[in-house]
Amino acid sequence: MRSERRFSQAIAEGDGISVIVDVVDPDGARQAAAQGAEALAVRGPVGDLRSVTELPILWRGSGSPSEAAFAGADAWLVVVEDAGEDGDWLARQHAEALELGLDCVVEVRSEEQLELALERLDPEIFLLAAPDGEDHEGLGRALELLPDIPAGKLAVADVPLSSREQVDELERAGVDAVIVGARDVAELVGDGPPQV
Repeated sequence: MRSERRFSQAIAEGDGISVIVDVVDPDGARQAAAQGAEALAVRGPVGDLRSVTELPILWRGSGSPSEAAFAGADAWLVVVEDAGEDGDWLARQHAEALELGLDCVVEVRSEEQLELALERLDPEIFLLAAPDGEDHEGLGRALELLPDIPAGKLAVADVPLSSREQVDELERAGVDAVIVGARDVAELVGDGPPQV
């Protein structure tokens, strides 16, 4: 059974930027929750996370929305790039996730993908990621895409971060959440929201 605290609510409520932690096992989930994570991201089945945490879970792995729901996820990631030229595939994946009660997070890596997502899906949550091979420029690319996200939508950044200052920069720009690795949580969460 999915948590009553849905993924979108977890990253929208409260002050400051939300931290979503990429975990690979229940121990990582437990540690992330103890260090202040507001949600978890998984790339596949990682055991019974519901026995160790009530945090919302974003499914980033391959498979279908029904597999994500079966695994206990609260949100499912659809990657615009995976659709290729098949815009109908995108719409089907998005609709299936919503029918299953999952929040649908739509990953975009370029202005063209963002336009396609808005045209075909009009999603509530966007994941801004650097184009493949441009990880070193990920923060800048996420910030370039951000102004094109319509007001009222949620933006999650999935970019390599090395300091709390970069998290603060994303927050000041208007990013709602950031995905970090399990080993980075304590350093990147910080003591409180930055001065804006």
